[in-house]
Amino acid sequence: MQRRKFLSSSLAALTPAAAKKMIGIQVGAVSFVDEGVEPVLDNVQQRAHVNTLFIATFTYGRGIAGRQVPGQPLPDHGKQEYDLNYHGGNYTVIHPQYYRNTVFRDFRAPGHGDYDVLEAVLPAVKKRGMKVICWYEDVFRSDLPNIGKLQEKELNGRNATTLCFNNPDYRGFLTGLTEDYVRSYPVDGVMWGSERQGAFSNALGASHGGAGRDPGRVTCFCEFCLKKGRAQGINTERVKQGYQELEKFVRAGRARRRPVDGYYVTLWRLMLRYPELLAWEMFWTDSLRETYHAIYETAKKANPNVGVGWHIWHNNSFNPIYRAEQDLQAIAKHSDFLKIVMYHNCGGERMASYIESVSSTIYGDVPAQELLDFHYRVMDYTEKNMTQIPGAGLSSDYVYREAKRARAGLEGTKTQLWPGIDMDIPTAKGNSKSTPQGTRDAVLAAFRAGADGVLLSRKYSEMRLTNLSGAGEAVRQLGLA
Repeated sequence: MQRRKFLSSSLAALTPAAAKKMIGIQVGAVSFVDEGVEPVLDNVQQRAHVNTLFIATFTYGRGIAGRQVPGQPLPDHGKQEYDLNYHGGNYTVIHPQYYRNTVFRDFRAPGHGDYDVLEAVLPAVKKRGMKVICWYEDVFRSDLPNIGKLQEKELNGRNATTLCFNNPDYRGFLTGLTEDYVRSYPVDGVMWGSERQGAFSNALGASHGGAGRDPGRVTCFCEFCLKKGRAQGINTERVKQGYQELEKFVRAGRARRRPVDGYYVTLWRLMLRYPELLAWEMFWTDSLRETYHAIYETAKKANPNVGVGWHIWHNNSFNPIYRAEQDLQAIAKHSDFLKIVMYHNCGGERMASYIESVSSTIYGDVPAQELLDFHYRVMDYTEKNMTQIPGAGLSSDYVYREAKRARAGLEGTKTQLWPGIDMDIPTAKGNSKSTPQGTRDAVLAAFRAGADGVLLSRKYSEMRLTNLSGAGEAVRQLGLA
């Protein structure tokens, strides 16, 4: 395929003025390799009326690329085997001229040889009148050339597996990757996601799966962050001291050693004594927003007509601290669209995991069910009890409430809301599984709440075709097919 600069009215089709709703699906290169481009497009168009592909062009994680996660049931399409040697990386050709401002340059995915997913898929997609958005995420491996020069520093001084937004080499890589996609291919947009949060919430384990987090391994304390923090008037020595004390508090809580004045009071005592704890949390969040800005400006400079948006992590539905940091009015300044995760099926399992984690740190004195009820109150949705939600999942009413809240939060902005709808995201044995009816109801709920589109997630290679048809039933019922 001959590459050219793509200057079109693609952004106009992503604006609220457009009559057509966005029906998207996330799909990785392996699906096109295994099944062929046209069969995949037939499935997603005929079953779910998809008009936009979010192609996983870069990631080292298994969440959006590769086949089904090993150990989970294989779907009813694609190769009936697992890719046990999954590696990840970039699934397109790397154009060196865009990576002069980074030492991280060797990142081609080795799994499919010289296969370029955009070159392979774009001609067929354009013939069908569909759109393509490059979907890349903030997930890396520790065995990559020069990756240590981009990694965050933990409180204990070790390198983290995550990369630092204030490190110029990482910033140079992200802007280079963005420019490469937008200038080298006729894509309609880019979406980047970072499923991370700052040191304060991480130390408290305030996320699903947070109970196993080491409070001494929070980030970032690298030279770039410390220098930037000091320039902003933050006492970085006090920051370190505060997080060392917070580490002690969390370790004691995990060991069920209750403080004399209880968990909540003692944590507040730490925050009052070390206001730098929250200053550093917001410093990290501001650095993420600056990264959004850098990617947005890079994409628009390369092609003003492309849409640019972000994937906002599921923790937005669980952790009130994280939600407070997701100021949609602030984020919308550099966003054409937002994919806010509203995964109903796996949501029950994840909410229960979050409650179990924070019940031994910030909320250690509150019984689990009372703590869940409190979160339902402050997050403004109500679901089943603590013992039921892993097996039942969350309801379509959860999707409706979250989408309605987000739509209101974006009022007065140009930014479109495209809720992420859960379809066959792996859950533990015996826990909630996706169904055609549940998928249909979630899609209906998102549009009833005022969404501008929906994004079927996490990846086509783990979805069952019957559930795709459930999404399609909702689209037809709404007259959007």
